[in-house]
Amino acid sequence: MKQKTIFVGAVAAMVVVFVGAAMVYRLSNTASNAPIPAATLAALERAHSPTLGPPGAVVTIVEFLDPACETCATFYPMVKDMMAANPGRIRVVLRWAPFHNGSQDVVAMLEAARKQDKLWPALEALLATQTVWSPGHTPQAEAALKQLEGLGLNREKLLADMASPEIAQLIAQDLADARSLNVTMTPEFFVNGKPLPSFGFEQLKQLVDDALKQSRQTP
Repeated sequence: MKQKTIFVGAVAAMVVVFVGAAMVYRLSNTASNAPIPAATLAALERAHSPTLGPPGAVVTIVEFLDPACETCATFYPMVKDMMAANPGRIRVVLRWAPFHNGSQDVVAMLEAARKQDKLWPALEALLATQTVWSPGHTPQAEAALKQLEGLGLNREKLLADMASPEIAQLIAQDLADARSLNVTMTPEFFVNGKPLPSFGFEQLKQLVDDALKQSRQTP
């Protein structure tokens, strides 16, 4: 009887912890999904932000991305599939959120590749080989650099640009914008200025579909 009482008590304690955690998640999620103040909207996109898709697209997806983030690697091809299914109607704005220790060097590498017009091939190469250069969520810049060898990059220029104050300032601005927008994990998406109601690809797709539908109804 005593063992049964202990077991029931343990289960009850687990339920309390679970419910408490769920409440905390719900509260934090509600806070993060609050409407973005107009004064903060400028933080969604900067002049330096890389973009994919036409400037006049009716839907703009802003993504805060960490190249060492597994979920970012999973979402990337799905976002591109959405773009392919709606040609000319979706534009992606890329913002950096290098939250993993060591990711900042890899972001600097990607921005340096951008100066040689190889940002998107470099990003796709690194996302595809993420487990090679970031084992155990520990980014290794030298290993990441090896994954870009087939892109025809000028290595000396790449390394010099990686260390430039311009790229360091760009990354610092993205991180500051992430903080102002309450971005605490990656990937984080905003669709036409709206955050996802909750995290998941279906939620992202629904928000995009709603924006596309609204654009068709607008005269």
